[in-house]
Order: sequence, then structure tokens, then C-alpha cells
Amino acid sequence: MLFAKKKRLIIRLLVVEDEPLVAFDTEYFLTESKFTVVATVDRVSDALAVIESESAIDLILADVSLSDGSGLDVARAALERGVPVLFVTGNCPVEATTLAAGCLSKPYSQRDLLAAIAAIEARMAGSEPKKLPSGLRLFSAPG
Repeated sequence: MLFAKKKRLIIRLLVVEDEPLVAFDTEYFLTESKFTVVATVDRVSDALAVIESESAIDLILADVSLSDGSGLDVARAALERGVPVLFVTGNCPVEATTLAAGCLSKPYSQRDLLAAIAAIEARMAGSEPKKLPSGLRLFSAPG
């Protein structure tokens, strides 16, 4: 087919966010954008349980500051399972460069979130994204 859509590499997402409105909006928007949200959790312990449950996850969107700990712990567990992480946070820590595929600064638009996911997907497919959305830093680390 001449105009066939590329097969998505990222379909199933885990959202780790402790701000209820941000979590709800993100889950709703991603679902409307034809992603499958495996779970939306607000605690490190719950995120670790989902990661360890053998659920198929293509990408984790994680805030760094969570009510019961750090999203860095989520990223470490994801790294062990070979699951890329995109930190969505107002303050991207230095350690993120060795644990995550990238970091998207809050606040971000829905369009920037989709473009960030697409940029990580391009990297997974072995190419570089053409243009990065505002507030996105990609790392050469896992993902």
C-alpha cells in the first residue's frame, strides 16, 4: 500500500502520576488517541506491582516526585524489565539520563506529549525524530 500507516511500536502505556487531574486528563487523552493505558497509578509501590506483574507495557510515563517515593525507583524497575520510561515532570533529575528514554517538562500540551511518544518510538525504530516538541530532552540511555 502506498499510504499505509506505520505500525506503532508503542501501544500499551503505564501512567504513574500522583496529581489526580493530570492523571485523569492524561489517561483520557491517551485512550482517545488510540493508546491502551494498562494502568494509571499514583504510588511507586503500585507502579512496581504493575511492572512486576508481567503486564505487557511498551512505555511508562512517570512523574519523578510521587507521594510515596521517587519515580526514579519506577525507572530502575522498568530498566530491569527492558521497558522505556519517559519522565513527565517539572524537575528532571540528573539520574534520569541513565534511567530513562527522555524527559518532558511540565506543563506540557497534549500535542507535545504525543510528539514525545512519537520521538521515543522513532528512536526505538532506529531513526532520529525530525523535530522534538518543546520541553522534551531525549537521552541516549535505554529506550
